[in-house]
Amino acid sequence: MSERWLLLSDGARPTEDIYFLESAAPHLRSLGHDVGRLDVRGWRGLFGKMIAGRLVGVNLLICRTLPVGWMNWLERHRAQFGRIVYLIDDDLKAAGDDVTLPEAYQLRMANAAAHQGRLLALADQVVACSPALAVRLRERHASVSVLTPPLIVPLPGREHFTTPPDSESPWRVGYHGTRAHLADIQHISPALAQLHDVRDDVTFEVMLGTHLPDALNGLERLTAPSPLPWQAFREYQRENRLHIGLAPLLETPFNRGKSFIKFLDIAAMGAVGVYSRRSPYTDLVEHGVNGLLAGDDPSEWRDALAWLLDHPDKAAAMAANAAETARRVGDVQLAAAFWNKLH
Repeated sequence: MSERWLLLSDGARPTEDIYFLESAAPHLRSLGHDVGRLDVRGWRGLFGKMIAGRLVGVNLLICRTLPVGWMNWLERHRAQFGRIVYLIDDDLKAAGDDVTLPEAYQLRMANAAAHQGRLLALADQVVACSPALAVRLRERHASVSVLTPPLIVPLPGREHFTTPPDSESPWRVGYHGTRAHLADIQHISPALAQLHDVRDDVTFEVMLGTHLPDALNGLERLTAPSPLPWQAFREYQRENRLHIGLAPLLETPFNRGKSFIKFLDIAAMGAVGVYSRRSPYTDLVEHGVNGLLAGDDPSEWRDALAWLLDHPDKAAAMAANAAETARRVGDVQLAAAFWNKLH
C-alpha cells in the first residue's frame, strides 16, 4: 500500500539529502509512495486551515529542528497525521554545553536542545545517525533506530595518484570540516605546519576561511577557502581531488555522538584519510589498509602524513580500499531498505 511522506524542513539540507531525500526517497517513489519536502521556515500563522486537510494521514519526517510555531501546531493537531519520525545526526545538548565550540554555534545548539524534548514526544520513531548517539537517545525515547550515513555522490577515479607527487605536482592534503570542529583541526595544526616546513612536495587546503588556526596562518603552500553552501560544496567535491584527507576528532561529549560521514567525504574526493584513533573511525578504518589512525599527540599526525608521502604506492592502494569500504557501507540500497522497512 502506498503512503505519503512529507519532510518538514527547517533548513538542515545536508542531513535531509544524505539520509533521506537523495538516498531513500527515489526508491520509495519507485514503489509508488508519495514523498515531498516542505520548507517551513518563515511561516507566520501556519496557514492552518489551508493545509490541514491536505495532511490528514501523512507521515511526517522532522530533521534536527523545527520552528517553535510548527511544534505548537503539530502538538495541537497530532491526531490527524500518520507516523512522525525524528531524524537527528548530532548530540544537540552536548553541542550546547561545549564551550570549545564557536559561541554562535553553541548558542544555536543550546536553543535547539531546549526544544528537542518536544520533538521526541511528538515522534513515534527516532532515527539516529550513529550507534553512540542512539544510546543517548534511548534514555529519552522508547523507539530509536540507527541509520549510518549513505553515500550519495559517485566515487571518482584515482588518476591523480598515477604520477608520483613532487614539487611540480604536489600532494594535496585537505581538511573540509566545519567551524564546529575548529578545536579538532587546531589541535593537530602544529603537525601540519612542521610538515609544510620540511616538505616542498605538499600543499594544504583547510576550508575554514578567516577562521584558520593561528599555527597555519602565513604558510606559503596552504590555502584557506571560505566554507561553501551545501550545493556549492557538493559541486566542489565532484570537481576536485585530494591525495590525503584529515579527520581529527578530539574526545568530547559532542564528538562522541558523531557518525563516520567524514570517511565518505574523504573517499568522495579520491583520497586516503588519516583519522583519530577513536570511534566512529575505529569501527570502520583498518589501519594501513583503508586509512591510517592517529592518536591525539600531533606528532602522530605528522608521522602518519610523512609515511603516506614516503609511500605513494601504498597511499594509492589505501585510497582504493577506502573507496571500496565507502561503496559498501554507504550503499544507498541499505538506506532505502531501512526506510522501506520503517514505513
